[in-house]
Amino acid sequence: MAPIHFFFPYQKFSLTQRNKLKSFIRDIFKKEKKSLIKLQYIFCTDTYLLEINRQYLQHDYYTDIITFELGTAGKIDGEIYISVERVKENAHLMQTSFKEELHRVIFHGVLHLCGYKDKLKKEKLEMRSKEDRLLHLYFN
Repeated sequence: MAPIHFFFPYQKFSLTQRNKLKSFIRDIFKKEKKSLIKLQYIFCTDTYLLEINRQYLQHDYYTDIITFELGTAGKIDGEIYISVERVKENAHLMQTSFKEELHRVIFHGVLHLCGYKDKLKKEKLEMRSKEDRLLHLYFN
């Protein structure tokens, strides 16, 4: 079973039902026919993620998530950095709960690792549709 780890070096909050979440994430990879080797989530601050965005992607703006694929030859070894501050702000703006928005972003990173993009309007719509479906399956 591929290890999935959650790290909270820069944020203090509780992520409930971790085993259920890990199992659900593994199932996403299986359904997408992707080979997961290892996955790490790092929950951090806006400032920390902004620095990663600048250093590795040459982007000078805040974001809620950055996903890195470190594996080779179809074997997924991923690192997903999530700004808890951005997720809270986005939840407020989208008029949804922090818990739902956090899980949307968690699944968003998985979808990126599975090959889904979100730069073009059509890609964004597909990504949002898949996120909505995953949220529905996870919470119901």
